[in-house]
Amino acid sequence: MDKLVRAMTAGGAVKAVAVTTRDLTEQARNIQKTLPVATAALGRTLAAASMMGNALKEEKASLTLQIKGGGPLGTVLAVSDHQGCVRGYVQNPQIDLPLRADGKLDVGAAVGGSGTLTVIKDLGMKEPYIGSVGLIGGEIAEDLAAYFVESEQIPTACALGVLVDRDQSVKAAGGYIIQLLPGAGEDVIAKVEGGVLAAGPVTALLDRNPDPEALLRTVLSDFQVEILETSPVSYKCYCSRGRVERALISMGTAELEDLLTEQGGCELGCQFCDKVYRYSAEELQALIDRLKAQQKQ
Repeated sequence: MDKLVRAMTAGGAVKAVAVTTRDLTEQARNIQKTLPVATAALGRTLAAASMMGNALKEEKASLTLQIKGGGPLGTVLAVSDHQGCVRGYVQNPQIDLPLRADGKLDVGAAVGGSGTLTVIKDLGMKEPYIGSVGLIGGEIAEDLAAYFVESEQIPTACALGVLVDRDQSVKAAGGYIIQLLPGAGEDVIAKVEGGVLAAGPVTALLDRNPDPEALLRTVLSDFQVEILETSPVSYKCYCSRGRVERALISMGTAELEDLLTEQGGCELGCQFCDKVYRYSAEELQALIDRLKAQQKQ
């Protein structure tokens, strides 16, 4: 089962979060029919969004992480609720690229490095918070660390990884975000950097032990780690017929009438979970009648 762990070091100089997301990434792969490099890009984005969304805490809050790098994958997007449950998609899931020289999936080339990483935090206020930074290389973890430094002024170490098996299924997935709190001295920074280097690639750690607490204790081995919270996370879509209906109504009477005339009904698919909502001619006509009645009031 996928799990998220939030922690702090004794003394409070460092806060950290780690997540294991093998199951939800595999579910996303099956929905999106992604090839390995797209699986890796989407899986990294889902893990990052889960950790960031879980930090919001406000009921009904959500966080959207959008990456537009100009590469062949197109847009990679993930949305998290306040618990860290996520959904997401990649625009071109069937992209396949040669492996890098070191034998790893070339996520950077697939995402592209010439666009932006955008974070949208919807806390239920009038306007959502939107922060955007230029991509460094499209590998996602480094880009996310740059976002925290530039947009939120928080020194951050981030690692995200997806290990794809020979049959293209997800063998391991997850990551961590480690952040320095105000007042952290040079000795703390050196310890964090040393721990990150000594721990090595996050996919290897997750493959050996898919436990986010063990992951944090390995990376922060020079610190006494206090676990603050452990919670399950999953792939969760919030689409419903009601939401689809509101989207149709927002199109307006003229567009709905065009749909009715040209197609005699419509089908709308959810990009996150692949569910299809069908509207017959009679159901579309009922929506049009309702809209016209509202306009007369």
